Amino acid sequence: MVDDPLPGHEAYKGRLAIPYITPSGVVDIRFRGMGNEDPKYMGLVGAKTTMFNTQACFVGDRYICVTEGEFDCIMMSVKTVHPTIGIPGANNWKSHYAKILDDFEIVIVLADGDAAGLEFGKKISRELGNVNIISMPEGEDVNSMMTKRGSEWIDQRIRECITNG
Repeated sequence: MVDDPLPGHEAYKGRLAIPYITPSGVVDIRFRGMGNEDPKYMGLVGAKTTMFNTQACFVGDRYICVTEGEFDCIMMSVKTVHPTIGIPGANNWKSHYAKILDDFEIVIVLADGDAAGLEFGKKISRELGNVNIISMPEGEDVNSMMTKRGSEWIDQRIRECITNG
């Protein structure tokens, strides 16, 4: 949580700082509001949107999970054993990400339970032939479902995708 922002970064006060870490170090930081702030997410001025938690691409074996947003990816990384990357928002999928995920036998998209989430899953599915979409219930996302039902709820659905290929 940003309690004492650097000069010029006062807009991030009270937000959760989410660092984008790669082997070369921190390459970006995004800031998430923890209440009803608008916008929910903020980025550093001039920063380019990239894939979050890219390290999962190197530890994933047969499959990898994709979430819409960093916070859902963090929840997956902390509460499950499934390698997971995050795309910072449904509209931020870039076609070159397909090249990164193409080597996985199975790509599991954990889509938010709204129209944007469904389109996010479909967009990835159009670019990759190895996609399984797990849609969250209406109005829900990975974080809210883990909070309401526990990680076992998502775990079970991912295991079904892995087993059924």
